[in-house]
Amino acid sequence: MDETMTETVQTAPFAPFEWMLSARYLRARRKEGFISVIAGFSFLGIMLGVATLIIVMAVMNGFRKELLDKILGLNGHILVQPLESPLTDWKDVADRISQVQGIRLAAPVVDGQALASSPWNASGVLVRGIRSDDLNNLTSIAKNIKQGSLKGFDDGQGVAIGRRLADQLSLHAGDSITLVAPKGAVTPMGTTPRIKPYKIVAVFEIGMSEYDLGFVFMPLAEAQAYFNRSNDVTSIEVFTTNPDRIVAFNKAVTEAAARPVFLVDWRQRNSTFFNALQVERNVMFLILTMIVLVAALNIVSGLIMLVKDKGSDIAILRTMGASQGSIMRIFLITGASIGVVGTLVGFFVGLVICLNIESIRQFLSWLTSTELFSPELYFLSKLPAEIDVGETTAVVIMALTLSFLATLYPSWRAARLDPVEALRYE
Repeated sequence: MDETMTETVQTAPFAPFEWMLSARYLRARRKEGFISVIAGFSFLGIMLGVATLIIVMAVMNGFRKELLDKILGLNGHILVQPLESPLTDWKDVADRISQVQGIRLAAPVVDGQALASSPWNASGVLVRGIRSDDLNNLTSIAKNIKQGSLKGFDDGQGVAIGRRLADQLSLHAGDSITLVAPKGAVTPMGTTPRIKPYKIVAVFEIGMSEYDLGFVFMPLAEAQAYFNRSNDVTSIEVFTTNPDRIVAFNKAVTEAAARPVFLVDWRQRNSTFFNALQVERNVMFLILTMIVLVAALNIVSGLIMLVKDKGSDIAILRTMGASQGSIMRIFLITGASIGVVGTLVGFFVGLVICLNIESIRQFLSWLTSTELFSPELYFLSKLPAEIDVGETTAVVIMALTLSFLATLYPSWRAARLDPVEALRYE
């Protein structure tokens, strides 16, 4: 009968009795309570580690996507600047660049710094002169008008300002805003600042505090007069259909310009910012992986203690005909169950939190009466989360792999246990 049993166990890996014993070992009795506590902490560690990894990576991805959309929605993918002579032929250059395949928009702009003021407050701003058609083609502005309208933007001397700037200056659409430029008219007494009031025709809200607070859009012709430009522009903002293939457009844009120009693409303009985000993302991944690793080490210690406590049970099973493989699989199942269940629960917890991250942030802000996500500090007005299927899958696979590897050594020790030595002092 022993031979039959031994043969049955050997030819049927993961037999029902192996699962039954593993389940019983997971339900520790009173005298094995400490082992159960270690298993519980291992489960919680893996669950929290996986959930935190998924949440942090989703938030970092959300940050990058939102910031990229906001930055590239307002600033051109390629900035065309003049060389040797001012850009007085900007109309022809912009038209030629617009004909390049893959170019969505070529917008001539006049940029200048000014002080925006109202009777109640003042703030430094970047004034951007732009044509009405080009401004309407900037969907990040045209689709986010909160007050007023862009109709007839080129006809008058009105400006469009951001929502946060309007709030800071206590202004609304229809009110007047005074702009003060440091370089104005040249007089015998020197250069005097140019001070001029403008009617606010529209208030926009992009959702990025830096832009909503610091940008004022003005008709191109008015900006040329205000900043003393002799019918030239500062640069041409070029928007492409695929920002990730920006290198392929550089040569075509240079040839289409047909004059000496200097090109700067969005990667060069924002390289420091996005490199910092990438480094922070990688470091956070490594740090949070340590949580999962520590939880996996807890599985090792818990299983080793369980093997020592169950030495007599292992010896009896061996004398009844159980093979070394069966003993090893019993403890493999016991340890891997903690890791698998912890990983799956952590995955679902992370998924639920990511899908409701903004509601959770608002609730915690209300509960603590503090602003947990300051738009001035983090640029965005709400907390973003973008779940990447590939990254989430990699996190789950990593946690499962670490959990499985953690069970190998204790299971191997259990399988190598000598029945005679284990029963000698029983």
